[in-house]
Amino acid sequence: MTYAQEQNNGDAVAAPATGNLLLPGVVGDGPDRDAIERVPGAVVRGVFNGVAAGALWGLIFLIPLSLHDFNAWQLSSARYLVYGAVALGFVLPRWKQITRRIGRREWCALLGLSVLGNLAYYVFLTVGVQWAGSAPTTLIIGLIPVLMTLVGCRARGAVGIRPLLAPMALCVLGVTAVAAHSLGHGVLPGVASSWMRRAVGLLCAAGALLCWSAFSIGNSRWLARRPDISPWDCSMLVGVATGALALLLAVPAFLGPLLAGAAPTRHTLNDWLRFWLITGVLAILASVVGNGFWNRASRLLPLTMLGQLIVFETVFGLLYGFLYQWRLPSALEWLSMVSLIGGVLWCARAHRQRHS
Repeated sequence: MTYAQEQNNGDAVAAPATGNLLLPGVVGDGPDRDAIERVPGAVVRGVFNGVAAGALWGLIFLIPLSLHDFNAWQLSSARYLVYGAVALGFVLPRWKQITRRIGRREWCALLGLSVLGNLAYYVFLTVGVQWAGSAPTTLIIGLIPVLMTLVGCRARGAVGIRPLLAPMALCVLGVTAVAAHSLGHGVLPGVASSWMRRAVGLLCAAGALLCWSAFSIGNSRWLARRPDISPWDCSMLVGVATGALALLLAVPAFLGPLLAGAAPTRHTLNDWLRFWLITGVLAILASVVGNGFWNRASRLLPLTMLGQLIVFETVFGLLYGFLYQWRLPSALEWLSMVSLIGGVLWCARAHRQRHS
Protein backbone atom coordinates (compact mmCIF):
# COMPACT_ATOMS: atom_id res chain seq x y z
CA MET A 1 0.00 0.00 0.00
CA THR A 2 1.00 3.59 -0.60
CA TYR A 3 -0.33 6.86 0.49
CA ALA A 4 -0.43 10.64 0.18
CA GLN A 5 -1.69 12.85 2.94
CA GLU A 6 -2.04 16.52 3.50
CA GLN A 7 0.50 17.67 6.02
CA ASN A 8 -1.88 19.03 8.60
CA ASN A 9 -4.24 16.09 8.59
CA GLY A 10 -3.88 14.30 11.89
CA ASP A 11 -7.04 12.17 11.86
CA ALA A 12 -7.00 10.32 8.57
CA VAL A 13 -8.34 6.83 8.13
CA ALA A 14 -6.44 3.79 6.96
CA ALA A 15 -6.71 3.12 3.25
CA PRO A 16 -7.06 -0.39 1.91
CA ALA A 17 -5.07 -0.86 -1.16
CA THR A 18 -2.78 2.00 -0.75
CA GLY A 19 -2.72 3.75 2.57
CA ASN A 20 -0.64 4.79 5.53
CA LEU A 21 -3.41 6.48 7.47
CA LEU A 22 -4.65 6.60 11.05
CA LEU A 23 -7.46 4.16 11.75
CA PRO A 24 -10.13 5.51 14.11
CA GLY A 25 -11.73 2.83 16.22
CA VAL A 26 -8.37 1.15 16.77
CA VAL A 27 -6.47 3.88 18.57
CA GLY A 28 -8.66 6.98 18.31
CA ASP A 29 -12.12 8.37 17.76
CA GLY A 30 -11.78 9.50 14.14
CA PRO A 31 -13.00 12.72 12.58
CA ASP A 32 -14.71 15.28 14.78
CA ARG A 33 -18.39 14.31 14.65
CA ASP A 34 -19.42 17.87 15.61
CA ALA A 35 -17.38 19.20 12.68
CA ILE A 36 -19.19 16.78 10.38
CA GLU A 37 -22.51 18.18 11.57
CA ARG A 38 -21.39 21.80 11.18
CA VAL A 39 -20.14 21.53 7.56
CA PRO A 40 -23.01 21.72 5.02
CA GLY A 41 -22.80 19.02 2.40
CA ALA A 42 -19.91 17.27 4.15
CA VAL A 43 -21.42 13.84 3.54
CA VAL A 44 -21.94 14.55 -0.17
CA ARG A 45 -18.39 15.82 -0.63
CA GLY A 46 -17.01 12.96 1.40
CA VAL A 47 -18.87 10.39 -0.70
CA PHE A 48 -17.64 12.03 -3.93
CA ASN A 49 -14.02 11.90 -2.79
CA GLY A 50 -14.41 8.33 -1.57
CA VAL A 51 -15.82 7.21 -4.93
CA ALA A 52 -12.98 8.96 -6.78
CA ALA A 53 -10.44 7.16 -4.60
CA GLY A 54 -12.15 3.83 -5.29
CA ALA A 55 -12.04 4.48 -9.02
CA LEU A 56 -8.27 4.92 -8.88
CA TRP A 57 -7.64 2.07 -6.46
CA GLY A 58 -9.63 -0.27 -8.72
CA LEU A 59 -6.79 0.00 -11.24
CA ILE A 60 -4.61 -2.25 -9.08
CA PHE A 61 -6.77 -5.24 -10.08
CA LEU A 62 -6.45 -4.43 -13.78
CA ILE A 63 -2.66 -4.22 -13.91
CA PRO A 64 -2.02 -7.96 -13.33
CA LEU A 65 -4.46 -8.68 -16.16
CA SER A 66 -2.87 -6.32 -18.66
CA LEU A 67 0.65 -7.41 -17.64
CA HIS A 68 -0.09 -11.10 -17.05
CA ASP A 69 3.15 -12.15 -18.78
CA PHE A 70 5.12 -10.55 -15.92
CA ASN A 71 5.21 -12.17 -12.49
CA ALA A 72 3.97 -10.76 -9.20
CA TRP A 73 7.46 -10.00 -7.89
CA GLN A 74 8.30 -7.92 -10.95
CA LEU A 75 5.02 -5.98 -10.78
CA SER A 76 5.37 -5.28 -7.07
CA SER A 77 9.03 -4.24 -7.19
CA ALA A 78 8.53 -1.97 -10.22
CA ARG A 79 5.45 -0.27 -8.75
CA TYR A 80 7.13 0.53 -5.46
CA LEU A 81 10.42 1.55 -7.02
CA VAL A 82 8.49 4.31 -8.76
CA TYR A 83 6.57 5.19 -5.61
CA GLY A 84 9.75 5.22 -3.54
CA ALA A 85 11.32 7.66 -5.97
CA VAL A 86 8.28 9.96 -5.74
CA ALA A 87 8.32 9.79 -1.92
CA LEU A 88 12.04 10.53 -1.85
CA GLY A 89 11.43 13.59 -4.00
CA PHE A 90 8.98 14.92 -1.39
CA VAL A 91 11.20 14.10 1.60
CA LEU A 92 14.62 15.08 0.26
CA PRO A 93 14.29 18.87 0.75
CA ARG A 94 13.56 18.29 4.48
CA TRP A 95 15.55 15.09 4.95
CA LYS A 96 17.70 16.24 7.89
CA GLN A 97 14.76 17.90 9.63
CA ILE A 98 12.64 14.75 9.41
CA THR A 99 15.23 12.03 10.02
CA ARG A 100 16.77 13.62 13.12
CA ARG A 101 13.68 12.32 14.98
CA ILE A 102 13.96 8.83 13.49
CA GLY A 103 16.13 6.24 15.21
CA ARG A 104 16.89 2.60 14.55
CA ARG A 105 13.69 1.40 16.20
CA GLU A 106 11.57 3.71 14.05
CA TRP A 107 13.28 2.63 10.84
CA CYS A 108 12.68 -1.02 11.72
CA ALA A 109 8.99 -0.25 12.28
CA LEU A 110 8.80 1.61 8.96
CA LEU A 111 10.40 -1.32 7.14
CA GLY A 112 7.93 -3.73 8.75
CA LEU A 113 5.00 -1.55 7.70
CA SER A 114 6.42 -1.35 4.19
CA VAL A 115 6.55 -5.12 3.88
CA LEU A 116 3.04 -5.67 5.21
CA GLY A 117 1.16 -2.81 3.60
CA ASN A 118 2.98 -2.54 0.30
CA LEU A 119 5.22 -5.32 -1.01
CA ALA A 120 3.61 -8.41 0.53
CA TYR A 121 0.10 -7.04 0.01
CA TYR A 122 0.58 -6.42 -3.68
CA VAL A 123 2.46 -9.67 -4.32
CA PHE A 124 -0.43 -11.61 -2.75
CA LEU A 125 -2.99 -9.57 -4.66
CA THR A 126 -1.22 -10.06 -7.99
CA VAL A 127 -0.88 -13.81 -7.54
CA GLY A 128 -4.56 -13.95 -6.60
CA VAL A 129 -5.59 -12.11 -9.77
CA GLN A 130 -3.33 -14.12 -12.07
CA TRP A 131 -4.03 -17.55 -10.59
CA ALA A 132 -7.59 -17.38 -9.26
CA GLY A 133 -9.01 -14.63 -11.45
CA SER A 134 -9.74 -10.94 -11.08
CA ALA A 135 -13.30 -11.18 -9.80
CA PRO A 136 -12.71 -13.62 -6.88
CA THR A 137 -9.67 -11.65 -5.73
CA THR A 138 -11.51 -8.35 -6.02
CA LEU A 139 -14.37 -9.73 -3.97
CA ILE A 140 -12.14 -11.04 -1.19
CA ILE A 141 -10.51 -7.61 -0.91
CA GLY A 142 -14.06 -6.24 -1.05
CA LEU A 143 -14.68 -7.67 2.43
CA ILE A 144 -12.72 -4.70 3.81
CA PRO A 145 -15.90 -2.57 4.25
CA VAL A 146 -17.42 -5.15 6.57
CA LEU A 147 -14.27 -5.26 8.70
CA MET A 148 -13.95 -1.48 8.87
CA THR A 149 -17.60 -1.05 9.73
CA LEU A 150 -17.40 -3.56 12.58
CA VAL A 151 -14.29 -1.86 13.97
CA GLY A 152 -15.65 1.65 13.46
CA CYS A 153 -18.85 1.01 15.40
CA ARG A 154 -16.78 1.21 18.58
CA ALA A 155 -15.72 4.80 17.88
CA ARG A 156 -17.23 7.65 19.88
CA GLY A 157 -20.26 9.19 18.16
CA ALA A 158 -20.43 6.56 15.42
CA VAL A 159 -23.65 5.01 14.17
CA GLY A 160 -24.46 1.84 16.12
CA ILE A 161 -24.24 -1.59 14.58
CA ARG A 162 -28.01 -2.21 14.45
CA PRO A 163 -28.90 0.44 11.79
CA LEU A 164 -26.02 -0.81 9.66
CA LEU A 165 -26.87 -4.51 9.70
CA ALA A 166 -29.19 -4.29 6.70
CA PRO A 167 -26.77 -2.25 4.52
CA MET A 168 -23.95 -4.62 5.43
CA ALA A 169 -26.12 -7.62 4.60
CA LEU A 170 -26.89 -6.10 1.21
CA CYS A 171 -23.16 -5.68 0.53
CA VAL A 172 -22.49 -9.26 1.57
CA LEU A 173 -25.30 -10.38 -0.75
CA GLY A 174 -23.58 -8.61 -3.62
CA VAL A 175 -20.26 -10.28 -2.84
CA THR A 176 -21.90 -13.69 -2.57
CA ALA A 177 -23.77 -13.25 -5.86
CA VAL A 178 -20.63 -12.39 -7.82
CA ALA A 179 -18.69 -15.18 -6.10
CA ALA A 180 -21.24 -17.72 -7.30
CA HIS A 181 -20.61 -16.56 -10.88
CA SER A 182 -16.94 -15.61 -10.91
CA LEU A 183 -15.43 -18.69 -9.29
CA GLY A 184 -16.02 -20.50 -12.56
CA HIS A 185 -15.17 -17.66 -14.93
CA GLY A 186 -12.40 -15.59 -13.38
CA VAL A 187 -9.17 -17.20 -14.59
CA LEU A 188 -7.15 -15.48 -17.30
CA PRO A 189 -7.53 -16.99 -20.80
CA GLY A 190 -4.68 -19.32 -21.67
CA VAL A 191 -3.59 -19.77 -18.05
CA ALA A 192 -3.72 -23.19 -16.44
CA SER A 193 -6.57 -23.41 -13.97
CA SER A 194 -5.99 -26.56 -11.97
CA TRP A 195 -7.78 -26.88 -8.68
CA MET A 196 -4.53 -26.47 -6.75
CA ARG A 197 -3.54 -23.35 -8.67
CA ARG A 198 -6.91 -21.70 -8.08
CA ALA A 199 -6.85 -22.69 -4.40
CA VAL A 200 -3.41 -21.10 -3.95
CA GLY A 201 -4.64 -17.98 -5.75
CA LEU A 202 -7.62 -17.66 -3.40
CA LEU A 203 -5.37 -18.16 -0.37
CA CYS A 204 -3.10 -15.41 -1.66
CA ALA A 205 -6.09 -13.08 -2.02
CA ALA A 206 -6.99 -13.83 1.60
CA GLY A 207 -3.36 -13.19 2.51
CA ALA A 208 -3.58 -9.75 0.90
CA LEU A 209 -6.62 -8.95 3.04
CA LEU A 210 -4.81 -10.09 6.21
CA CYS A 211 -1.70 -8.08 5.29
CA TRP A 212 -3.71 -4.92 4.90
CA SER A 213 -5.56 -5.50 8.18
CA ALA A 214 -2.33 -6.08 10.12
CA PHE A 215 -0.75 -3.06 8.46
CA SER A 216 -3.58 -0.69 9.28
CA ILE A 217 -3.62 -1.64 12.96
CA GLY A 218 0.17 -1.57 13.32
CA ASN A 219 0.43 1.74 11.49
CA SER A 220 -2.25 3.32 13.65
CA ARG A 221 -0.46 2.29 16.82
CA TRP A 222 2.85 3.57 15.46
CA LEU A 223 1.35 6.96 14.64
CA ALA A 224 -0.25 7.12 18.09
CA ARG A 225 3.13 6.50 19.75
CA ARG A 226 4.82 9.20 17.65
CA PRO A 227 2.48 12.22 17.52
CA ASP A 228 5.50 14.42 16.80
CA ILE A 229 5.74 12.90 13.30
CA SER A 230 2.94 14.03 10.99
CA PRO A 231 1.00 11.43 9.01
CA TRP A 232 2.32 13.00 5.78
CA ASP A 233 5.96 12.63 6.88
CA CYS A 234 5.27 9.08 8.03
CA SER A 235 3.68 8.30 4.69
CA MET A 236 6.66 9.58 2.76
CA LEU A 237 9.13 7.80 5.05
CA VAL A 238 7.33 4.51 4.55
CA GLY A 239 7.41 5.25 0.82
CA VAL A 240 11.19 5.71 0.98
CA ALA A 241 11.56 2.50 3.01
CA THR A 242 9.34 0.66 0.54
CA GLY A 243 11.41 1.93 -2.37
CA ALA A 244 14.60 0.68 -0.71
CA LEU A 245 13.06 -2.76 -0.14
CA ALA A 246 11.72 -2.78 -3.70
CA LEU A 247 15.25 -2.18 -4.94
CA LEU A 248 16.38 -5.31 -3.09
CA LEU A 249 13.36 -7.24 -4.35
CA ALA A 250 14.06 -6.19 -7.94
CA VAL A 251 17.28 -8.25 -8.07
CA PRO A 252 15.68 -11.68 -7.56
CA ALA A 253 12.49 -10.56 -9.33
CA PHE A 254 14.20 -9.73 -12.59
CA LEU A 255 17.41 -11.79 -12.41
CA GLY A 256 16.24 -14.74 -10.32
CA PRO A 257 14.91 -16.86 -13.20
CA LEU A 258 18.16 -16.37 -15.14
CA LEU A 259 20.34 -17.21 -12.12
CA ALA A 260 18.24 -20.31 -11.46
CA GLY A 261 18.82 -21.51 -15.01
CA ALA A 262 15.16 -21.26 -15.98
CA ALA A 263 14.23 -20.51 -19.56
CA PRO A 264 13.93 -16.72 -19.81
CA THR A 265 10.60 -15.20 -20.73
CA ARG A 266 11.05 -13.34 -23.99
CA HIS A 267 9.97 -9.72 -23.73
CA THR A 268 10.52 -7.21 -26.47
CA LEU A 269 11.57 -3.62 -25.95
CA ASN A 270 7.96 -2.57 -26.46
CA ASP A 271 6.90 -5.03 -23.74
CA TRP A 272 9.30 -3.45 -21.26
CA LEU A 273 8.26 0.07 -22.21
CA ARG A 274 4.63 -0.91 -21.67
CA PHE A 275 5.55 -2.56 -18.36
CA TRP A 276 7.28 0.51 -16.91
CA LEU A 277 4.68 2.91 -18.27
CA ILE A 278 1.76 1.02 -16.73
CA THR A 279 3.41 0.34 -13.37
CA GLY A 280 4.67 3.93 -13.15
CA VAL A 281 1.27 5.41 -13.88
CA LEU A 282 -0.28 3.03 -11.33
CA ALA A 283 2.18 4.12 -8.64
CA ILE A 284 1.24 7.76 -9.11
CA LEU A 285 -2.52 7.40 -9.65
CA ALA A 286 -3.31 4.75 -7.05
CA SER A 287 -0.62 5.53 -4.49
CA VAL A 288 -0.61 9.32 -4.53
CA VAL A 289 -3.66 10.79 -6.27
CA GLY A 290 -6.11 8.13 -5.03
CA ASN A 291 -5.08 8.63 -1.45
CA GLY A 292 -5.38 12.39 -1.87
CA PHE A 293 -9.09 11.88 -2.54
CA TRP A 294 -9.35 9.40 0.33
CA ASN A 295 -7.76 11.77 2.80
CA ARG A 296 -10.39 14.40 2.03
CA ALA A 297 -13.13 11.83 2.53
CA SER A 298 -11.57 10.70 5.82
CA ARG A 299 -11.80 14.24 7.23
CA LEU A 300 -15.49 14.54 6.35
CA LEU A 301 -16.94 11.11 7.17
CA PRO A 302 -16.94 8.71 10.14
CA LEU A 303 -15.18 5.35 9.87
CA THR A 304 -18.36 3.29 9.56
CA MET A 305 -19.32 5.17 6.41
CA LEU A 306 -15.77 5.15 5.04
CA GLY A 307 -15.78 1.38 5.42
CA GLN A 308 -18.82 1.20 3.15
CA LEU A 309 -17.26 3.56 0.57
CA ILE A 310 -14.25 1.28 0.13
CA VAL A 311 -16.65 -1.07 -1.65
CA PHE A 312 -16.29 1.21 -4.69
CA GLU A 313 -12.77 -0.15 -5.10
CA THR A 314 -14.42 -3.52 -5.63
CA VAL A 315 -17.05 -2.11 -8.01
CA PHE A 316 -14.48 -0.32 -10.15
CA GLY A 317 -12.13 -3.30 -10.06
CA LEU A 318 -14.92 -5.43 -11.52
CA LEU A 319 -15.87 -2.74 -14.03
CA TYR A 320 -12.30 -2.44 -15.32
CA GLY A 321 -12.17 -6.21 -15.66
CA PHE A 322 -15.31 -6.18 -17.82
CA LEU A 323 -13.86 -3.41 -19.98
CA TYR A 324 -10.60 -5.32 -20.35
CA GLN A 325 -12.50 -8.42 -21.46
CA TRP A 326 -14.78 -6.19 -23.58
CA ARG A 327 -18.04 -7.70 -22.38
CA LEU A 328 -21.12 -6.63 -20.47
CA PRO A 329 -21.77 -7.96 -16.96
CA SER A 330 -24.14 -10.87 -16.69
CA ALA A 331 -27.48 -10.51 -14.93
CA LEU A 332 -25.98 -11.94 -11.75
CA GLU A 333 -23.05 -9.53 -11.93
CA TRP A 334 -25.44 -6.59 -12.41
CA LEU A 335 -27.38 -7.76 -9.37
CA SER A 336 -24.23 -7.91 -7.27
CA MET A 337 -23.05 -4.44 -8.23
CA VAL A 338 -26.50 -2.95 -7.58
CA SER A 339 -26.49 -4.65 -4.17
CA LEU A 340 -23.06 -3.25 -3.32
CA ILE A 341 -23.92 0.29 -4.38
CA GLY A 342 -27.32 0.05 -2.73
CA GLY A 343 -25.73 -0.96 0.54
CA VAL A 344 -23.40 2.04 0.43
CA LEU A 345 -26.24 4.47 -0.30
CA TRP A 346 -28.32 2.93 2.47
CA CYS A 347 -25.40 3.39 4.86
CA ALA A 348 -25.09 7.03 3.76
CA ARG A 349 -28.78 7.56 4.52
CA ALA A 350 -28.27 6.10 8.01
CA HIS A 351 -25.47 8.58 8.65
CA ARG A 352 -27.51 11.51 7.35
CA GLN A 353 -30.29 10.59 9.78
CA ARG A 354 -27.76 10.22 12.60
CA HIS A 355 -26.35 13.74 12.01
CA SER A 356 -29.59 15.52 11.09
